[in-house]
Amino acid sequence: MSGAVIKERKDVPVGDKWNLDTLFSGPEAWEEGLKTLESRIPEIGSWKGTLGESASRLRSCLDFFNELEILEERLGYYAMLRKEEDVSDSESIGRFSRYMAVATRSSAEASYLKPEIQSLSDETLESYMNDPLLEEFRIPLERMIRYKPHILSEKEENLLAMQAESAGTARKAFSALTNADMSFGRVEVKGEERELTNSTFGVFLLEPDREVRKQAFHQFYQGFEAHKNTLSELYSGSVLRDIYTARVRNFPSAREASLFPDNVPAEVYDNLVASVSANLEPLHRYYALRKKVLGLENLHLYDTKVSLIQDVKVKHSYNEAVDVVLKALAPLGDEYGETLKKGLLGGWVDRYENKGKRSGAFSAGSYKGDPYILLNFKEDDIRDVFTLAHEGGHSMHSWYSVRNNPFQNYNYTIFEAEVASTFNEQLLGRYLMDHSDSREMTLYLLGRQIDDALATIYRQTMFAEYESLCHSIVENGGALTVDVLRSEYRKLLEKYFGPDVVLDEEADLEGLRIPHFYSAFYVYKYATGLSAAMALSQRVLEGGAGEREDYMNFLKSGGSRFPLDSLKAAGVDMSRPDAVNSALSRFSSLVDQLETELSR
Repeated sequence: MSGAVIKERKDVPVGDKWNLDTLFSGPEAWEEGLKTLESRIPEIGSWKGTLGESASRLRSCLDFFNELEILEERLGYYAMLRKEEDVSDSESIGRFSRYMAVATRSSAEASYLKPEIQSLSDETLESYMNDPLLEEFRIPLERMIRYKPHILSEKEENLLAMQAESAGTARKAFSALTNADMSFGRVEVKGEERELTNSTFGVFLLEPDREVRKQAFHQFYQGFEAHKNTLSELYSGSVLRDIYTARVRNFPSAREASLFPDNVPAEVYDNLVASVSANLEPLHRYYALRKKVLGLENLHLYDTKVSLIQDVKVKHSYNEAVDVVLKALAPLGDEYGETLKKGLLGGWVDRYENKGKRSGAFSAGSYKGDPYILLNFKEDDIRDVFTLAHEGGHSMHSWYSVRNNPFQNYNYTIFEAEVASTFNEQLLGRYLMDHSDSREMTLYLLGRQIDDALATIYRQTMFAEYESLCHSIVENGGALTVDVLRSEYRKLLEKYFGPDVVLDEEADLEGLRIPHFYSAFYVYKYATGLSAAMALSQRVLEGGAGEREDYMNFLKSGGSRFPLDSLKAAGVDMSRPDAVNSALSRFSSLVDQLETELSR
């Protein structure tokens, strides 16, 4: 399928669509499942106030909730996946809305469970933890108990719960303002007027025509300049909310509150920033190389994304892309490859774009059902081969996790998920480099690996440093005015981009447009995840059966360990800066390779 003709959903061949029968055999079966879930909501409160009576009472409660949550997860995934096939389909929209209504009621009825367990006496909890009857639930119970010092009285918890919806106001207002209310006009590209939006801005920065990039950059940030005071107040409000919540729950800082669920010490965050800050020379050298290759007297921010290598022609059919990915992932063994092949060529993947289909790509794994993948695959875009490997990594992580853990322990963290997906991209990149048959392809692959590491390690660390700085300013009694935000962000731009990049007057407005800042202290996981993936992929490629088995055990561990523990067992200790330093060294060597190739 070339992608030239975008089909209606009803016209997509069955073989190109995912098969959701492992969730439900069809809409009718789903409806029966929803009725079952709704009918069981009155049972949810049956255990309220009784969980301190005995271990058997708690066990029966936890078994009930497992059964209910497995059904709820199946229903939710089916409804979500059907909706994403065609976001304009009213039946799918209605199905998802009805699911959300029932799930919300179920969640509200179950809100007593964790607080009641956490409120039990230390003596009772200790006896439960030593009771063989609750051994299967030891891990989730231990994680609940960890929160005990941060749990308030029932009345206080109720007050906080009542604020839950309003707590997201800053984030929702930011999204509405930047995605709906703000208008950025249109930009002419090759004689065609194209709309400039928050989502298309990045596409304009990839345009070979420098005047297009320049116009898009200045025009885009004029919109942010016009709303800078509102945007700064929204972000300041989000930071204040983070700090308020952390203090109410007896955490020393908003950052430590955010790191607590994954049991990540603040030193991991600080080590990341320190290591990247100490290794900016290769990044600055890359920008200097960009300036030279592009033949520019002055390199501006709008020149830092465009590809240095244009018109690399390569074409893979979907089946050919699967074959390339499987060859690249051969070091992971026969079971991994055969399972992934069966899934990618069977019912896991919704392959091509159709009218109304959600853009981009994702993997959606659940405890019951296959780990499904949504793609918008294009045969003439090599980036889609990397996307296939990336999403396949997520799906195989889910596949192994489900088969090696009970439901309550299978769901891994985002911290770990980023490793499994980018690990596969690392293997694919190295395979394609080893089998490159042209200088242009070699240059393209070098550039891609450099730009990926730059965007994921350097850029996300800069964002992480900014988040930490902003929260510290407020926690120390300062205020995040628009001038403070812009000034602090400009300092970081100067630090990270170095002497060869011109920072236009509007450049520091970028700090007001990053949506991830409204989910505080999240972006560092991208940098640590890729660093771990680079270290582990090299370990597997250079090692033997033992190193491969260590990595497979990581995939199998699911959510049974905290992320740093599962990665350490796989062979990388993220509590130390070694993996980040190794990734930065790899970045430097890639820049060296690119310089050498371009000088020939």
